[in-house]
Amino acid sequence: MNSVIETIMNHRSIRKFEEKLLTDEQIRTIVECAQAASTSSFIQAYSIIGVKDPNKKQRLAEIVGNQAYVAENGHFFVFCGDLYRHQVISEIEEKDLSTSLESTEKFMVATIDAALAAQNAVLAAESMGLGACYIGGLRNNLNEVCDILNIPRFVIPLFGIAVGFPAQMPVKKPRLPFEHIYHEEEYQQDKAIYKQELATYNQTISDYYTQRTKGKRSDTWTGQMANMLENPKRMYMKDFVKKQGFNQQ
Repeated sequence: MNSVIETIMNHRSIRKFEEKLLTDEQIRTIVECAQAASTSSFIQAYSIIGVKDPNKKQRLAEIVGNQAYVAENGHFFVFCGDLYRHQVISEIEEKDLSTSLESTEKFMVATIDAALAAQNAVLAAESMGLGACYIGGLRNNLNEVCDILNIPRFVIPLFGIAVGFPAQMPVKKPRLPFEHIYHEEEYQQDKAIYKQELATYNQTISDYYTQRTKGKRSDTWTGQMANMLENPKRMYMKDFVKKQGFNQQ
């Protein structure tokens, strides 16, 4: 155990922040830590947009479902998969890069690069005593997000991260058991084992919600997932991704 591992293991989503803005130095440190993350073949296929304007933050908060902490935080970061600069590179180097830029592979590279950078950013923020919450709800209406943030072709806003000084410290939410996540040598496909592990986890999650809500909730994880996946969301995404120039082939 060391301070890095302790910071990682103590992660929890913070959804209420003090009315205090991050300093420019804190913002730069978080972004530079994000940039230190691994990147596929040095492509660096992501960008980060910092949003300070209260009006823009309020509009983004409405898009994600009127979540107050998107508007009320120390700073709001939007992480984007970004191949726009590589389109510019094609002009600089006078080479046709369209087949690569429009490929499913480079779309995956951009999303993975952005996710790796984001996790570094969150870890850096938490190590500084700040709290953070990922905001996937931006994808509820990416066309409007693109209008608000002036997003060009070959850029996709993937998620936001609200960062700030915590005004709450919720109980850490239990993750799936180690044995259910980690497979050795090959993928474990025994459904009897799967179902037993999930039944055990369901009890853990039910106990967690019962304690956290003083008996108002006792739902299971498999119940949550089934209810969520039964109602598909954001089904416009395939068309939007192609409109932005990604995943054409």
